[in-house]
Amino acid sequence: MRRVVLLLVFLSASAAAQYPNKPVRVLVGYAAGSSTDIVGRIMADGLGAYWKQSVHVETRAGAAGNLAAAAAAKAPGDGYTLLFAQNGLAISAAALPNLPYRAETDLVPLAPVAATPHILIVAPAFAAKSVQELIQRARAAPGKLSFASSGVGNSDHLCGELFNLMAGVQAIHVPYKGGAPAALDVMGGRIAYYFAGMPVGLPLTRAGKVRALAVTGKTRFHAAPSVPTVAEQGLPEYEATLWQGFFAPASMPPALAARIAADIEAVLRMPATRDKMLGAGVTLFEADHATFKRYFVQEVEKWRAVVKKANLKLE
Repeated sequence: MRRVVLLLVFLSASAAAQYPNKPVRVLVGYAAGSSTDIVGRIMADGLGAYWKQSVHVETRAGAAGNLAAAAAAKAPGDGYTLLFAQNGLAISAAALPNLPYRAETDLVPLAPVAATPHILIVAPAFAAKSVQELIQRARAAPGKLSFASSGVGNSDHLCGELFNLMAGVQAIHVPYKGGAPAALDVMGGRIAYYFAGMPVGLPLTRAGKVRALAVTGKTRFHAAPSVPTVAEQGLPEYEATLWQGFFAPASMPPALAARIAADIEAVLRMPATRDKMLGAGVTLFEADHATFKRYFVQEVEKWRAVVKKANLKLE
């Protein structure tokens, strides 16, 4: 028996040492041009150069990222199918018990990549010029204003629900299959507001295509210092962050998981990667493989409590 165990350990270590020897695909559960897609492609390019192997991003938009997550959970744990996900994975694990997979047992967190506040955007012609003015308009017309998200249960959706709960307003949630189409309808005035991911919302703000009312972090965001926080504008307890990172099928051998995590961390340390992330308005999530595994468990528990407290029905 001991000989068999040693053989399996040797084979696992050997597979990790030879990885990758063919193209790798990265599943992203959001539409092309969404914040998670943008960051995922930066990482795919960096890993491809680092590994000297093709790394392809495959978008499977829909169901708040759960189509891609379910496919990743069922894939072989050989490292050639990875998942690039965000908060929505933890929110779904916390709030949707009937999914065709279990994120906590069918997927393993590999490495975190980014942790960035959202940016609250409205159309340039929208009447509200601040968070307080937005709250006043929403309170004056309960159930009339609409807010967008990249899908039910995603980070931007919960940003909106948390805002409505803390501000005491009623607004209609309109889910999309990604951040880009959601932002497009805000630009056109068809949706009142959207807590966009920074890679989507910040370029649109800089181009004057939308107006930023706030960012959702504890402090102002380094790439948009003139935009106040939500907390500064009357909701002092409000805070929300969009995090993103890599996951793999739980069947992946620990040695291979550790090897891929180390490679992701190496790519994140490269100046070229950091410059691209900075250009996209992204803040890096400084943590290692073990820390990210613990963090994901904590995130599931946190969102389970939020969903219960707000009595949200996400199915």
